[in-house]
Amino acid sequence: TAILQAIELGYRHFDTASLYGTEQPLGEAILEAIAVGLIKSRDELFITSKLWCSDAHGELVLPALQRSLKNLRLEYLDLYLIHWPVSSKPGIYEFPIKREDFLAMDFKAVWKAMEDCQRLGLTKSIGVSNFSCKKLGDILAFAKIPPAVNQVELNPLWQQKKLREFCKANGILLTAYAPLGAQGTIWGSNRVLECELLKEIAKQKGKTVAQICLRWAYEQGISILVKSFNKDRMKSNLEIFNWSLSQEDVKKINDIPQSRLCSGQDYISKYGPFNTTQELWDGEI
Repeated sequence: TAILQAIELGYRHFDTASLYGTEQPLGEAILEAIAVGLIKSRDELFITSKLWCSDAHGELVLPALQRSLKNLRLEYLDLYLIHWPVSSKPGIYEFPIKREDFLAMDFKAVWKAMEDCQRLGLTKSIGVSNFSCKKLGDILAFAKIPPAVNQVELNPLWQQKKLREFCKANGILLTAYAPLGAQGTIWGSNRVLECELLKEIAKQKGKTVAQICLRWAYEQGISILVKSFNKDRMKSNLEIFNWSLSQEDVKKINDIPQSRLCSGQDYISKYGPFNTTQELWDGEI
């Protein structure tokens, strides 16, 4: 229902992953949207899915994509991403990943298989998610098809300035997840939406804090993923295109002290030690 409401409002980019368990309902919603005339064809949509760590092995990439396509009832994706720069034991689909199940990724084998998926026409483009500058550099060193996208946590409180510069210099589009701080998730927080500076700018503009965050990212040339099941908020999140932030607003936002949300610290405080390595969260694996 939420997907159909989003399509009706004008959303056209939908981001899923094998781990999320949302590929099948997304596929069903696409078929229904076509059937009821919200869109004429699947080609009007941009669909992204991701390769989970346990399938991040050269010989498992193509079968994983084929499963995703079957779940989505699609012939192709617009974008297929490596979900994390790490592999895990095949056949185990869980998060958090147990420490003993982590494996070093064979980047060459996995990326070659990703390139094969694009050459086969099963995805129009390929990319990565949660990759640091170092790991992107490793891929770029041997890639015949460079990553089109790097999807990462990015918002006014975690602006990823170094990574943004690297990606811009190498023609890689940055896509922001958690642009509003991922409140309600096991790792996110309300720190973005409760930021006093953002509240002040929002009040002056007559906008919501969420709209300020999304407009800021949009003005930085960043693709935005924002999740909501509330139709009114979906509509509000789209209302960022007929106004702009002032240079003073942008400077204030750019000067916000930076701290990562996706550090596992909230998870640790709620659920105990996080079953991965700190290096993964720091983006250095």
